Amino acid sequence: MPDPLMYQQDDYVVLETNQPEKFLTCPELLEKLKQTLQQLGEEELPHDLKKIDSLQAQAQYLLDTSCELDIGPGQYLQWYAVRLEK
Repeated sequence: MPDPLMYQQDDYVVLETNQPEKFLTCPELLEKLKQTLQQLGEEELPHDLKKIDSLQAQAQYLLDTSCELDIGPGQYLQWYAVRLEK
């Protein structure tokens, strides 16, 4: 049986257009996703996010189900869970 620690996601590496990689905690990444979603117009939101009412719930849904967000032509925002401790 796998160790539950394998599925614990506390830290993420975040990749953005023209930015160095960053390591963020889960709350920091949620805040980053909320800020990014606020900057996108309603028509730019992914279809599945349009069904979710609150910004917090949209960010949590992205964190739980995706690893990238399309933020415009030639731009990207990606995040991947990493384990910083053994």
